[in-house]
Amino acid sequence: MDMKYDFDKIIDRVNTDSVKYDLRKKVFGTNNLIPMWVADMDFETPDFITNAINERTKHKLLGYSYKSSIYYKSIVNWLELQHNWLVHPKHISFSPGVVPGLVLSIMAFTQPGDKIIVQSPVYFPFYTSIKENGRQIINNSLVNNAGHYTMDLKLLKSQIDNRTSMIIISNPHNPVGRAWSKEELSDLLDICVKNNVLILSDEIHSDLVFEPNKHVPMASISDQAKNHVITFMAASKTFNIAGLNSSFVIIANPKLRAVYNSYLDSYHLYLGNIFGSVATESAYANGADWLLQLKKYIAGNIRFAMDYFQKNIPQIQIKEPEATYLLWLDFKFLKMSDKDLNKFLINDAKLGLNQGSVFGVEGAGFMRMNIACPRSVLEKALRQLEKAVDQS
Repeated sequence: MDMKYDFDKIIDRVNTDSVKYDLRKKVFGTNNLIPMWVADMDFETPDFITNAINERTKHKLLGYSYKSSIYYKSIVNWLELQHNWLVHPKHISFSPGVVPGLVLSIMAFTQPGDKIIVQSPVYFPFYTSIKENGRQIINNSLVNNAGHYTMDLKLLKSQIDNRTSMIIISNPHNPVGRAWSKEELSDLLDICVKNNVLILSDEIHSDLVFEPNKHVPMASISDQAKNHVITFMAASKTFNIAGLNSSFVIIANPKLRAVYNSYLDSYHLYLGNIFGSVATESAYANGADWLLQLKKYIAGNIRFAMDYFQKNIPQIQIKEPEATYLLWLDFKFLKMSDKDLNKFLINDAKLGLNQGSVFGVEGAGFMRMNIACPRSVLEKALRQLEKAVDQS
């Protein structure tokens, strides 16, 4: 496959109001580090998306807009092409982002004081979405087998009571990089259906799964799943358009969909923005080749990093991720507190990573590293890390 897109190109993101770059001083206390924390990529948004946005701006009026049949058809076609998942256009709703969609669902389908399960360590907004809306967090900790994580379904059964109404899963999982198998998801579904626990499935990283693994949409595994799962997706991670705040929600169950849409309407969030819709349409209509090349490059970065750690920094334990562009690094050998580990990485390695502890208590001693960057940047970061560890 000829590489049409240049993922080695260095893009200067400073002074673009970039969270990842322009908030370094605020978050880490210095600008003198390589930021590898926020989960967006340092690759250019593909030209077919920016061209579509530019074309839309030629029309000098940016008034209220709705999502046309083309928008819904682009999503339906993409899900069938990439994940062999047949979705009806009427089952697709909207959210400004995955997390706002989770919050709307929590408000719509649970009551204050209800218990909501998460599988920690997990994407930290799951916790705030639950706690800050007056619900209780139940931690169904994943089992860590030498870096390979699995669901603890035996524990899950024991944690469910009559106040447990929902579970939020990360599929593929952020930060541990698992692409859950159909068997794992089916076993989870059986428990949740039996106990009337609604499943919210965050599948924003669904396109970024590496062979021989495949993404299995939770709602696609059976007719029962279709009616018991609410799925949250977006083009944002795949095509680096997170700043457009445009996601979609798939709800096959008509009763659940009606309730969700009523909450969406009550907060007047249903319109979204023009450019989010344009970008999504273009991404899914034209992005298959981009995705193949992107995944090839990221897989190369993962392989480069894995080899580098094994050869030069074997003390840092790491399991090759099945999905996402995030590495889950085990620094326990340093025997540092999370605060001291963070300082060490900032001051000595000059790297800005996510502290593992924000993903849950199980993340203590870990760091999350975003490697969706040009290979030269990744190599520089790993050399800095190697030098810091050698001198520690």
